[in-house]
Formats: sequence, structure tokens, C-alpha cells
Amino acid sequence: MAIMIKTPQEIEKMRVSGIALRKVHDAIAPHVVAGASTMDLEEIAVAKIAELGGKAAFKGYHGFPSALCTSINDEVVHGMPNAKRVLKDGDILSIDCGVIIDGYYSDAAVTYAIGKPEPRIQKLLDVTQTALEAAIEQCKVGGRLFDIGAAVQEICEAEGFGVVRDFVGHGIGRSMHEDPQVPNFGTHGKGLRLKAGMVLAIEPMINAGAPEVKVLKDGWTAVTVDGSYSAHFEHTVALTKNGPLVLTR
Repeated sequence: MAIMIKTPQEIEKMRVSGIALRKVHDAIAPHVVAGASTMDLEEIAVAKIAELGGKAAFKGYHGFPSALCTSINDEVVHGMPNAKRVLKDGDILSIDCGVIIDGYYSDAAVTYAIGKPEPRIQKLLDVTQTALEAAIEQCKVGGRLFDIGAAVQEICEAEGFGVVRDFVGHGIGRSMHEDPQVPNFGTHGKGLRLKAGMVLAIEPMINAGAPEVKVLKDGWTAVTVDGSYSAHFEHTVALTKNGPLVLTR
């Protein structure tokens, strides 16, 4: 495992990338409404990334066709924008996006409710966001890698939600995926020692039902096996001697 430790100057460059990505998400958010298609949102993202002088990190990555991952309801991750996928009241939509600025990557995701979701689904969104914040708090120099996942697992399983095992967070920097992998489950006090200069994409993927997922025949879209809805929130986080620094906030 080769973990790339970033200099303060590199972290600042990743911060610039993260701010650009936040602007992309902010541009999309007002348009996540009933009647919009996921391709509408893709077009907004592509235009905003270009305006900011960046590159879409996902498009072309291992052949992925889009700048956004747009995952609706039981789709966990890696859903693809489609003009025929139109949002309706009661849906939830996870939007995952990555940006490259000056060679440095950032990665962030958010799940939206369209209209008023069922109470159990709203709770899923709230708990997944809470779990992400708890995971970020564990990104402390001298801590252990699995402290991060343990925080997510404890919060989500206490509410009866399923923590996805098949997809995990990751290191990030001059590549989209770097070591180490960052699972959303684990045991406190286990795993490698966390060091200043590590930058991690922390991304709880949490199902309203069981944790199992499967990939559809398109080769990309991952869905829950039991058909339950799934939420996904993500930030890119730098570990510093002064604590975690969220680069995509």
C-alpha cells in the first residue's frame, strides 16, 4: 500500500479543486426538482465545470460516460444520467461528482429528496449525513483508519439501516482513487495509523434495508438487492495537525 502524503501546498491545490466542486453542486441543487431529468442535471454540471476551468473527473474514467453519477431511489452508486429518467415527488437522488483542477482531484456526493419523502426515507438521509460528519471527526492525526468506518457503522446500524460493504471511500489526490481504501464499517482502534497530509474521500453509502447490492447489466449501476432506497453523502477531507479540513465544503 503506497499512501501519498500531501504537502500543505498540495492540500491548498486540492482545496481549490474542492471549492470548484462545491460550486458545481451548488449550481445543480436548485434544479433537482420534479420534472427534471438526470440528463438536465448532467448538462448543468458539464457547463459549470467548463466555466470553472476544470475537467470532469468521472467522464471517461474506466469508460464511465458522464460527469455525474445520478442514482435514484434503490440505486446506490454509479447511476448514469439519462434524458428519460425524470424525477418525481417521493424520489431521492444521489449526485456524485468529481472535478480536476490543475491536476488535483476532488470528490463529493449529496442525496436530495424530491418533494416530501416518507418519514423513514427522510430519516435515512438525515442519519447518513450525521454518519458522514461523525466519520469526518475521526479523521484525526494519530487515529486509526477503521475508526472512520466504525463511526459510520455504529450510527447507521443503530437505526436499522444497512451499511454497504461492496463500495468504500478512498484516498484521493493526483488520482481519483489512491490508497488507502476507507470502508464504512470497522472496529475502533484497528487499521493503519492516520497521518498528517493524508487526503481521504469519506463516503457513507447506506441502505434503508439490507446492505447487499448488485450491479445491473449496464455494468455500472449498483442497486440494493432488496429494493430498499439508498443514500450517499461524501466529502474530500485532508488530515492536518489542526484536525480534519473538509476541502469540498
